[in-house]
Amino acid sequence: MTSQPFTVPALLLFFVAVPLVLGVIPRNRFYGVRTARTLSDDGLWYLANRLAGAAIMASSGVYGALEAIVPYDRLAPDGFSTWCIHLVGFVAPVVLSLVAALWYAKRL
Repeated sequence: MTSQPFTVPALLLFFVAVPLVLGVIPRNRFYGVRTARTLSDDGLWYLANRLAGAAIMASSGVYGALEAIVPYDRLAPDGFSTWCIHLVGFVAPVVLSLVAALWYAKRL
């Protein structure tokens, strides 16, 4: 499992997102979706952070599926291209989900 290049970061993001989804993180300046609107309203804070947490957890799941479908073998001759696929498979869903969560939070 940890032989895949981004398994540990994906698992860390997944577990960091769980409290956001459960709604147990109060408004703060360090952890969660922090915009002027979410920091000014508890309802918006919890809604935006539940959405962002769910998106991050889904992103970790996307990477988990990718590592099962395209396993990385650092000794393989095409190892760098596979590593690049894993990099994109890890970064793209996380960035897209966070951009979507921030966009949604600003529209509330």
